[in-house]
Amino acid sequence: MFIPPFDSTTSSTYTQSPNPSWTYGQRVDATPAGKDWIAGESAGWKVYNTAEIDKVDINKLLNSGIVPRPIAFVSTINEEGIENLAPYSWFNTVTNYPPIISFACNNNALGSLKDTAVNLKNSQGFSVNIVSEPFIENGNATAIDAPPGFDEWSISGLTKEKCVQIRASRIKESAFSMECELFKCIDIAHPVTGEHTSTLILAHVKYIHVRKDMLTERGVIDLRKFKPVARVGDISYARIGDAFRIASPTWAQEEGKIREALATQALL
Repeated sequence: MFIPPFDSTTSSTYTQSPNPSWTYGQRVDATPAGKDWIAGESAGWKVYNTAEIDKVDINKLLNSGIVPRPIAFVSTINEEGIENLAPYSWFNTVTNYPPIISFACNNNALGSLKDTAVNLKNSQGFSVNIVSEPFIENGNATAIDAPPGFDEWSISGLTKEKCVQIRASRIKESAFSMECELFKCIDIAHPVTGEHTSTLILAHVKYIHVRKDMLTERGVIDLRKFKPVARVGDISYARIGDAFRIASPTWAQEEGKIREALATQALL
């Protein structure tokens, strides 16, 4: 299969939503694109029982079905001062007050904890950095299954930058970095076998470092400049393409439209 080279000249653009004229209660098949989507239902569904399929196949399905996933580029340090750097895509925000983020660190192939999971328990703090297009290869290199104690910074080509409070470094090339303290660490065990397979990390964000040229006048990150990268299954990554804005509805503004739509549906 021919794969064209990466086009670094394009960036995210904002467009209208897929169906800007949508009204409350409108069915998916009311648009041509919706009809095409619904037509796929004729092929039926394949149902997987996770208790009966191999864990490799479960991983394939979850990695390719739960997409896109942001990437947490995590920097930790052990008690001897050796630093570790690794990317994790089971990652997201939990709450903004207090500012808590989460990521999961699966055990290595031998079933042991990875350096990240070991290091972040030592109360020295860790940084979570967001990956952008210009250094995705640098980040991917640190996912290597190196032996314990290996310093992935040495092969990353990235620059260590001191943090305000924590001992671990942040990534200077990252336009958005968070200094974190461990809020809670949850061991994930299989409910049937009892096997410890992963560690869920809840991190309390203490400081946020944002490159000034990424901020808009409204104080938010400019997606077109930020160029964040996501995971989308197997060895695939994705850039952010077209974005569209849809306002979250409020009952105070939408109640009349909703009641009108419900009344119309009742007459059909």
